[in-house]
Amino acid sequence: MKRIRDTLRRIELATRPVNPEVATALERVWNELPDHAQVANQTMGRHTTACEGTHGVFPKCDFGCTPCYHSKEANLVRIDGDHTVREVDRQMAYMRKRRGPGQYAQLIGGEVSLLTPEDHARALQAMVGHERKPMSFTHGDFDYEYLRALAVDDNDEPRFKHLSFAGHFDTTMVGRRGIKRAETERELNPFRERFCEMFNRLESEYGITHYLAHNMTVTGSNIEQIPDVIRECRQMGWRLFSHQPAAFIGNPTRWQDDFRELTNERVWEQIEMAAGVRLPYKAIQVGDERCNRSVWGFYAGDRYVPLLDDQHPGDMKARDGFFKSVGGMDFYAPASLVALRIARAALSNPSVVVPTASWGVRLLRRAGVRNLRRGPVNAITFALHAFMDADDVKPAWDLLQKNVMSDDPRIRTTQERLQACAYGMAHPDSDLIVPACVQHSALDPLEIASLREELPLRPRQPKRRLDLVSS
Repeated sequence: MKRIRDTLRRIELATRPVNPEVATALERVWNELPDHAQVANQTMGRHTTACEGTHGVFPKCDFGCTPCYHSKEANLVRIDGDHTVREVDRQMAYMRKRRGPGQYAQLIGGEVSLLTPEDHARALQAMVGHERKPMSFTHGDFDYEYLRALAVDDNDEPRFKHLSFAGHFDTTMVGRRGIKRAETERELNPFRERFCEMFNRLESEYGITHYLAHNMTVTGSNIEQIPDVIRECRQMGWRLFSHQPAAFIGNPTRWQDDFRELTNERVWEQIEMAAGVRLPYKAIQVGDERCNRSVWGFYAGDRYVPLLDDQHPGDMKARDGFFKSVGGMDFYAPASLVALRIARAALSNPSVVVPTASWGVRLLRRAGVRNLRRGPVNAITFALHAFMDADDVKPAWDLLQKNVMSDDPRIRTTQERLQACAYGMAHPDSDLIVPACVQHSALDPLEIASLREELPLRPRQPKRRLDLVSS
């Protein structure tokens, strides 16, 4: 009888729309948000606990980009697989404790492919072990042999069912094989395509699926090339086009342009030009609107169709119903389990069924049946992530640590954005999740100084001891 009760209990927990640990973490995140971020379209605390990233796990990089967010002396730290895995495990264990299971985490630092394939795999496995959904960040300048060795073990068996990678490609980068410095974004398209083809080959040979994000630092010299990049690359296999307006963070010797001319509006206009439609980013907010803009949607043939229209009341009602009924659900579980969870959610919240169905009908009309039949249908997300200048972040963070809000409008704005940060990094020793802008602006230099002692480029040789033997 006890066995039956235990089985029923496990089934009941597994089919709950939202994992109880996730529900608790979401509530905590929502309550920690500042008032200006507790708005109807906010995903943090309602759908996600925000994105996570590693730090200090492999600072070294073999490119020389302008700008570069790395600390000036990051390349003076040795790549060490055991250190990487140990730190990743420690940081993700803390995130698991604070934010529950099933959250997205970025394996990021310097260049991830400088790790051996085995160490890279061990780091990803550590993240998966703490129930994270990892994504490796890379410049993409590695060969298929590296990817295969990462994904497949010595017995030619897949280590992973799925891999997520973010490939960074843009004209600010220096050091890529075959094109040390590109003058135009179009020159990088063959390298972008080659990157995607490696993952297509891996899936064809081993059945390992993939999700690929395209990252691009935006400066005054390449902002007007954004539309061509998206138009010419959207069918290569990318699922996300993410744009980061350059900021004054990291190595000051790599700052060359007046990045402050790059407003979010200017960058977003270029992304909309590529999509050919208005991109309604106000439908869904991730953290602070001044930091992030995101639109989820798909191409039906050549037509881009956002999932939600922020100017349609019916779409907003459907969005609110989603947050209410299945906001924290893990949709990457097996399809049968997801179906059971959705069914339970609908039974518990029958008022959301009609608005959701009406939204689905509108979405089909926007896409057009003819376009859907012609295909292909490609899911694409457009995003903008604006980092802040180090000179603003440092004083803003110092005051926040003292629970003081600045009277200076610029610093106060920075504080508000930090309070609603959607990209945090674990600091278990101080029991803190630190915003990425703080990590890069204030903490990286201190961390790198410590790591230079722990992991010098050339391991210290033990001093020879002279044993004096009396004659």
